[in-house]
Amino acid sequence: MKAWIALVAFTVFVGGMYYVYMGKDRTDIDLTEEKGTVNQYEVIGTSVEGREILAYRFGEGSRTFVLVGAIHGGYEWNTAILSYELIDHFTANPGVVPPNMEVVIIPVANPDGLYKVVGTSARFTPEDAPQFDYSNEIDPQGSVAAGRFNANDVDLNRNFDCEWKPNATWENTPVKAGSSAFSEPETRALRDFLLAESPEVVVFFHSANDGVYPNFCDAGPSREVLELTDLYSKASGYPFYDKFTNYEVTGAAESWLATQGISAITVELSTHKVIEFEKNLAGIKAMLGFYSETR
Repeated sequence: MKAWIALVAFTVFVGGMYYVYMGKDRTDIDLTEEKGTVNQYEVIGTSVEGREILAYRFGEGSRTFVLVGAIHGGYEWNTAILSYELIDHFTANPGVVPPNMEVVIIPVANPDGLYKVVGTSARFTPEDAPQFDYSNEIDPQGSVAAGRFNANDVDLNRNFDCEWKPNATWENTPVKAGSSAFSEPETRALRDFLLAESPEVVVFFHSANDGVYPNFCDAGPSREVLELTDLYSKASGYPFYDKFTNYEVTGAAESWLATQGISAITVELSTHKVIEFEKNLAGIKAMLGFYSETR
């Protein structure tokens, strides 16, 4: 028997953490063979409009690996679905996480932006998302491009403290970067969570520039982050780039992490519609292997 199951069936709150029963949401799962498992998540903050930002944990190791989706909300809705499919995978396959590692997945870093486009900040399907030519949607006031921003119309990936400017750009179009670095509740939530976790590496999923990029701020990328970027590129098949040159990016989350001594890479999916689960799972497994075997 095969069917669609809701991701969350029930939750309980125990010892300061939420525990959620999670079923599989991919239609290729045989329900006679696989069952949902108990997993834990926590609320790391809320959006301008009060929507929760969730982090799901897998493994109990001392080294943390963080994955972040949908910082550009509904404009990059496919990164949220990718993140949820990765949650499914680690829920069903807990042994994938090495004993010395913990994987944390934040599927939707910009829930208000996702809500603008999809009509929900929770789990959804590709059929719920808009299907149109994104090349015609650069106007920040456009129906889907508006989902890139939070409820204050701020581009969250221009609101971090690395070369922050009040007036930033996206595709050479002016966008709001907030009244100051970390002026937005979503970026403060990510900042505080990541500083508390002190992860080995953070991966940010974006779309759609088809490539993998290392993080750095005013200096060039470190040798380690270049090695990680190359590793992910080779395992996943995404092109490797040592920097983003399409246009100026200021106040980016991954760049700010470089100022904190935390390695991060940006993975750009190849289009705004594809999920590319297998490619990214291969890259993630390669990075987990790197930290479990050589670190």
